[in-house]
Amino acid sequence: MSNQNYLAIYAKSFNWAGFFLPKKTYQKCSSLYDFCRVVDNIADDENPIEFKKEKLKSFENDFNQKNFENPIIENMWKLIDEFDISLKIVHDLFDGIKSDIKEKVKFNSKKELLIYSYRVAGTVGLMMAKILRVNKGSSLMSAIDLGIAMQLTNISRDVIEDLNKNRSYINENFDDIKSTLKLSEKFYENSFYSIREIPISFRFSILVARRVYRKIGYKILNQKDFKSYKECGKIYVSNFEKITQTLLSVLDLIKLFLIYKNDENIVHDHALLNEEINLNERI
Repeated sequence: MSNQNYLAIYAKSFNWAGFFLPKKTYQKCSSLYDFCRVVDNIADDENPIEFKKEKLKSFENDFNQKNFENPIIENMWKLIDEFDISLKIVHDLFDGIKSDIKEKVKFNSKKELLIYSYRVAGTVGLMMAKILRVNKGSSLMSAIDLGIAMQLTNISRDVIEDLNKNRSYINENFDDIKSTLKLSEKFYENSFYSIREIPISFRFSILVARRVYRKIGYKILNQKDFKSYKECGKIYVSNFEKITQTLLSVLDLIKLFLIYKNDENIVHDHALLNEEINLNERI
Protein backbone atom coordinates (compact mmCIF):
# COMPACT_ATOMS: atom_id res chain seq x y z
CA MET A 1 0.00 0.00 0.00
CA SER A 2 2.72 2.46 0.94
CA ASN A 3 4.54 1.96 -2.38
CA GLN A 4 1.61 3.04 -4.52
CA ASN A 5 1.41 6.61 -5.77
CA TYR A 6 -2.34 7.12 -5.61
CA LEU A 7 -1.92 10.66 -6.91
CA ALA A 8 -0.39 9.41 -10.14
CA ILE A 9 -2.92 6.57 -10.49
CA TYR A 10 -6.21 8.27 -9.66
CA ALA A 11 -5.69 12.03 -9.99
CA LYS A 12 -3.90 12.74 -13.23
CA SER A 13 -4.94 16.41 -13.29
CA PHE A 14 -3.59 16.98 -9.78
CA ASN A 15 -0.49 14.95 -10.54
CA TRP A 16 0.15 17.14 -13.59
CA ALA A 17 -0.10 20.26 -11.42
CA GLY A 18 2.09 18.61 -8.77
CA PHE A 19 4.94 18.52 -11.27
CA PHE A 20 5.41 22.25 -10.57
CA LEU A 21 5.83 21.76 -6.81
CA PRO A 22 9.16 21.27 -5.03
CA LYS A 23 9.76 17.53 -4.60
CA LYS A 24 9.42 17.46 -0.79
CA THR A 25 6.16 19.43 -0.92
CA TYR A 26 4.83 17.16 -3.68
CA GLN A 27 5.57 14.13 -1.47
CA LYS A 28 3.63 15.68 1.42
CA CYS A 29 0.69 16.50 -0.82
CA SER A 30 0.87 12.96 -2.14
CA SER A 31 0.72 11.58 1.43
CA LEU A 32 -2.42 13.63 2.06
CA TYR A 33 -3.97 12.40 -1.17
CA ASP A 34 -3.07 8.77 -0.32
CA PHE A 35 -4.97 9.05 2.96
CA CYS A 36 -8.02 10.65 1.33
CA ARG A 37 -8.02 8.14 -1.53
CA VAL A 38 -7.83 5.11 0.77
CA VAL A 39 -10.84 6.42 2.73
CA ASP A 40 -12.74 7.20 -0.48
CA ASN A 41 -11.98 3.77 -1.96
CA ILE A 42 -13.70 2.10 0.98
CA ALA A 43 -16.98 3.77 -0.03
CA ASP A 44 -16.48 3.13 -3.75
CA ASP A 45 -15.48 -0.52 -3.82
CA GLU A 46 -17.88 -3.33 -4.74
CA ASN A 47 -18.34 -4.79 -1.25
CA PRO A 48 -21.72 -4.97 0.57
CA ILE A 49 -22.80 -1.87 2.51
CA GLU A 50 -22.36 -3.41 5.98
CA PHE A 51 -18.87 -4.63 5.10
CA LYS A 52 -17.90 -1.14 3.92
CA LYS A 53 -19.28 0.43 7.10
CA GLU A 54 -17.18 -1.92 9.23
CA LYS A 55 -14.10 -1.37 7.09
CA LEU A 56 -14.41 2.42 7.39
CA LYS A 57 -15.05 2.17 11.13
CA SER A 58 -11.93 0.02 11.51
CA PHE A 59 -9.81 2.46 9.48
CA GLU A 60 -11.15 5.44 11.44
CA ASN A 61 -10.37 3.66 14.73
CA ASP A 62 -6.85 2.90 13.51
CA PHE A 63 -6.46 6.57 12.64
CA ASN A 64 -7.80 7.80 15.99
CA GLN A 65 -5.58 5.34 17.88
CA LYS A 66 -2.52 6.24 15.78
CA ASN A 67 -1.94 2.76 14.43
CA PHE A 68 1.38 3.45 12.73
CA GLU A 69 1.63 -0.09 11.41
CA ASN A 70 -0.33 1.46 8.56
CA PRO A 71 2.15 3.82 6.82
CA ILE A 72 -0.65 5.90 5.28
CA ILE A 73 -2.02 6.67 8.74
CA GLU A 74 1.48 7.35 10.07
CA ASN A 75 2.20 9.78 7.22
CA MET A 76 -1.12 11.54 7.78
CA TRP A 77 -0.36 12.09 11.47
CA LYS A 78 3.03 13.53 10.52
CA LEU A 79 1.21 16.09 8.37
CA ILE A 80 -1.28 16.86 11.15
CA ASP A 81 1.52 17.49 13.62
CA GLU A 82 3.79 19.43 11.24
CA PHE A 83 1.11 21.73 9.81
CA ASP A 84 -1.24 21.98 12.80
CA ILE A 85 -4.22 20.49 10.94
CA SER A 86 -7.36 20.40 13.07
CA LEU A 87 -8.70 16.89 13.68
CA LYS A 88 -12.17 18.32 13.06
CA ILE A 89 -11.24 18.64 9.38
CA VAL A 90 -10.27 14.96 9.19
CA HIS A 91 -13.46 13.92 10.98
CA ASP A 92 -15.46 16.05 8.54
CA LEU A 93 -13.87 14.02 5.74
CA PHE A 94 -14.87 10.78 7.45
CA ASP A 95 -18.44 12.11 7.82
CA GLY A 96 -18.57 12.85 4.10
CA ILE A 97 -17.41 9.35 3.18
CA LYS A 98 -19.91 7.79 5.62
CA SER A 99 -22.73 9.62 3.87
CA ASP A 100 -21.85 7.71 0.68
CA ILE A 101 -22.04 4.29 2.33
CA LYS A 102 -25.78 3.77 1.92
CA GLU A 103 -28.00 1.67 -0.32
CA LYS A 104 -29.21 4.89 -1.94
CA VAL A 105 -27.89 8.45 -1.82
CA LYS A 106 -30.27 11.21 -2.89
CA PHE A 107 -29.74 14.94 -2.30
CA ASN A 108 -32.69 17.29 -2.44
CA SER A 109 -31.19 20.68 -1.65
CA LYS A 110 -28.29 23.02 -2.34
CA LYS A 111 -27.41 22.79 1.36
CA GLU A 112 -26.96 19.00 1.20
CA LEU A 113 -24.85 19.37 -1.95
CA LEU A 114 -22.57 22.04 -0.46
CA ILE A 115 -22.12 20.29 2.90
CA TYR A 116 -21.20 17.06 1.13
CA SER A 117 -18.83 18.91 -1.23
CA TYR A 118 -17.15 20.60 1.73
CA ARG A 119 -16.76 17.32 3.62
CA VAL A 120 -15.24 15.28 0.82
CA ALA A 121 -13.28 18.00 -1.00
CA GLY A 122 -13.35 21.36 0.80
CA THR A 123 -11.58 19.57 3.65
CA VAL A 124 -8.89 18.41 1.24
CA GLY A 125 -8.46 21.95 -0.11
CA LEU A 126 -8.12 23.26 3.43
CA MET A 127 -5.55 20.64 4.46
CA MET A 128 -3.63 21.15 1.22
CA ALA A 129 -3.50 24.91 1.88
CA LYS A 130 -2.03 24.26 5.31
CA ILE A 131 0.65 22.03 3.76
CA LEU A 132 1.38 24.90 1.34
CA ARG A 133 1.87 27.14 4.38
CA VAL A 134 -1.18 29.35 3.93
CA ASN A 135 -2.02 30.91 7.30
CA LYS A 136 -4.43 33.78 6.62
CA GLY A 137 -8.01 32.92 7.59
CA SER A 138 -9.68 34.45 4.54
CA SER A 139 -7.24 32.62 2.26
CA LEU A 140 -7.98 29.30 3.97
CA MET A 141 -11.69 29.95 3.35
CA SER A 142 -10.82 30.35 -0.33
CA ALA A 143 -8.97 27.02 -0.24
CA ILE A 144 -12.22 25.44 0.96
CA ASP A 145 -13.95 27.14 -1.98
CA LEU A 146 -11.51 25.69 -4.49
CA GLY A 147 -12.08 22.20 -3.09
CA ILE A 148 -15.86 22.67 -3.27
CA ALA A 149 -15.61 24.00 -6.84
CA MET A 150 -13.65 20.94 -7.93
CA GLN A 151 -16.11 18.59 -6.25
CA LEU A 152 -19.05 20.28 -7.98
CA THR A 153 -17.16 19.75 -11.25
CA ASN A 154 -16.70 16.07 -10.33
CA ILE A 155 -20.38 15.64 -9.54
CA SER A 156 -21.35 17.30 -12.84
CA ARG A 157 -19.01 15.00 -14.75
CA ASP A 158 -19.98 11.75 -13.03
CA VAL A 159 -23.81 11.87 -13.04
CA ILE A 160 -24.19 8.61 -14.98
CA GLU A 161 -21.37 6.83 -13.13
CA ASP A 162 -22.81 7.88 -9.77
CA LEU A 163 -26.31 6.81 -10.80
CA ASN A 164 -24.93 3.32 -11.49
CA LYS A 165 -23.78 3.32 -7.84
CA ASN A 166 -27.27 4.40 -6.72
CA ARG A 167 -26.07 7.92 -5.90
CA SER A 168 -27.94 10.99 -7.06
CA TYR A 169 -26.23 14.16 -5.89
CA ILE A 170 -28.04 16.22 -8.53
CA ASN A 171 -30.94 15.41 -10.85
CA GLU A 172 -30.17 13.54 -14.04
CA ASN A 173 -30.79 16.29 -16.58
CA PHE A 174 -28.62 18.80 -18.39
CA ASP A 175 -30.25 21.83 -16.78
CA ASP A 176 -29.20 20.61 -13.33
CA ILE A 177 -25.71 19.82 -14.58
CA LYS A 178 -25.40 23.36 -16.01
CA SER A 179 -26.78 24.82 -12.77
CA THR A 180 -24.21 22.90 -10.72
CA LEU A 181 -21.38 24.08 -12.96
CA LYS A 182 -22.65 27.65 -12.67
CA LEU A 183 -22.52 27.25 -8.89
CA SER A 184 -18.98 25.89 -9.15
CA GLU A 185 -17.93 29.04 -11.04
CA LYS A 186 -18.68 31.18 -7.97
CA PHE A 187 -16.36 29.02 -5.91
CA TYR A 188 -13.62 28.99 -8.57
CA GLU A 189 -13.80 32.79 -8.74
CA ASN A 190 -13.61 33.12 -4.94
CA SER A 191 -10.45 31.03 -4.88
CA PHE A 192 -8.39 33.09 -7.31
CA TYR A 193 -7.00 36.12 -5.48
CA SER A 194 -6.18 34.14 -2.35
CA ILE A 195 -3.64 32.15 -4.36
CA ARG A 196 -1.46 35.26 -3.87
CA GLU A 197 -1.16 34.17 -0.21
CA ILE A 198 0.48 30.88 -1.19
CA PRO A 199 4.30 31.03 -1.09
CA ILE A 200 5.66 31.83 -4.54
CA SER A 201 7.30 28.42 -5.10
CA PHE A 202 3.91 26.68 -4.68
CA ARG A 203 1.65 29.22 -6.37
CA PHE A 204 1.92 28.16 -10.00
CA SER A 205 1.00 24.55 -9.24
CA ILE A 206 -2.33 25.60 -7.70
CA LEU A 207 -3.11 27.91 -10.62
CA VAL A 208 -2.52 24.98 -13.00
CA ALA A 209 -4.71 22.59 -10.96
CA ARG A 210 -7.47 25.19 -10.82
CA ARG A 211 -7.40 25.80 -14.58
CA VAL A 212 -7.15 22.15 -15.62
CA TYR A 213 -10.04 21.11 -13.39
CA ARG A 214 -12.19 24.05 -14.43
CA LYS A 215 -11.62 23.01 -18.05
CA ILE A 216 -13.55 19.79 -17.35
CA GLY A 217 -16.65 21.88 -16.60
CA TYR A 218 -16.26 23.85 -19.83
CA LYS A 219 -16.00 20.59 -21.80
CA ILE A 220 -19.18 19.32 -20.14
CA LEU A 221 -21.05 22.46 -21.17
CA ASN A 222 -19.88 21.94 -24.76
CA GLN A 223 -22.03 18.81 -24.91
CA LYS A 224 -25.15 21.05 -25.17
CA ASP A 225 -27.71 18.43 -24.06
CA PHE A 226 -28.09 15.34 -21.87
CA LYS A 227 -28.08 12.91 -24.80
CA SER A 228 -24.68 14.15 -25.98
CA TYR A 229 -23.45 14.20 -22.38
CA LYS A 230 -24.35 10.53 -21.91
CA GLU A 231 -22.90 9.46 -25.24
CA CYS A 232 -19.50 11.16 -24.75
CA GLY A 233 -18.64 9.09 -21.65
CA LYS A 234 -16.41 10.33 -18.85
CA ILE A 235 -14.87 13.67 -19.74
CA TYR A 236 -11.14 14.18 -19.29
CA VAL A 237 -8.68 16.94 -20.12
CA SER A 238 -6.22 15.70 -22.75
CA ASN A 239 -2.47 16.21 -22.40
CA PHE A 240 -2.59 18.84 -25.15
CA GLU A 241 -5.35 20.68 -23.27
CA LYS A 242 -3.34 20.42 -20.04
CA ILE A 243 -0.38 22.05 -21.79
CA THR A 244 -2.67 24.83 -23.04
CA GLN A 245 -4.15 25.40 -19.57
CA THR A 246 -0.65 25.38 -18.08
CA LEU A 247 0.43 28.13 -20.48
CA LEU A 248 -2.71 30.12 -19.63
CA SER A 249 -1.82 29.73 -15.96
CA VAL A 250 1.27 31.85 -16.66
CA LEU A 251 -1.14 34.68 -17.47
CA ASP A 252 -2.95 34.02 -14.19
CA LEU A 253 0.35 34.28 -12.37
CA ILE A 254 1.07 37.63 -14.04
CA LYS A 255 -2.46 38.81 -13.19
CA LEU A 256 -1.87 38.02 -9.52
CA PHE A 257 1.28 40.15 -9.59
CA LEU A 258 -0.34 43.07 -11.38
CA ILE A 259 -3.78 43.26 -9.76
CA TYR A 260 -4.08 43.50 -6.01
CA LYS A 261 -7.39 42.48 -4.49
CA ASN A 262 -7.66 42.05 -0.74
CA ASP A 263 -9.12 38.57 -0.29
CA GLU A 264 -10.60 39.65 3.04
CA ASN A 265 -13.26 41.44 0.97
CA ILE A 266 -14.35 38.27 -0.84
CA VAL A 267 -17.90 37.25 0.03
CA HIS A 268 -17.86 33.47 0.50
CA ASP A 269 -21.03 31.45 -0.06
CA HIS A 270 -20.73 29.71 3.31
CA ALA A 271 -24.06 30.58 4.96
CA LEU A 272 -25.57 27.15 4.33
CA LEU A 273 -22.38 25.39 5.44
CA ASN A 274 -22.17 27.39 8.65
CA GLU A 275 -25.69 26.32 9.60
CA GLU A 276 -24.20 22.88 10.29
CA ILE A 277 -20.41 23.27 10.41
CA ASN A 278 -18.45 26.02 12.14
CA LEU A 279 -15.75 26.65 9.53
CA ASN A 280 -13.90 29.06 11.80
CA GLU A 281 -13.15 26.15 14.14
CA ARG A 282 -11.50 24.33 11.23
CA ILE A 283 -9.36 27.27 10.12
